[in-house]
Amino acid sequence: MTLLKSRDIAKMPKEERDAKLLGLQTELFHERGQAAMGGAPPNPGRIRALRTEIARVLTVESSEGN
Repeated sequence: MTLLKSRDIAKMPKEERDAKLLGLQTELFHERGQAAMGGAPPNPGRIRALRTEIARVLTVESSEGN
């Protein structure tokens, strides 16, 4: 997965941003579930990266709402 920059997210249509946000939230849910069950995640920094990516998408959406 490549991290998107805020300007790339801002260029996306709203529907694509919403789909990306849903996908990221689902992936974070699965990663947290795997960590809670005691499984060793293949990439330990993945949860933090997902949270950052979700925050970027939400920030762009809130700034476009103004």
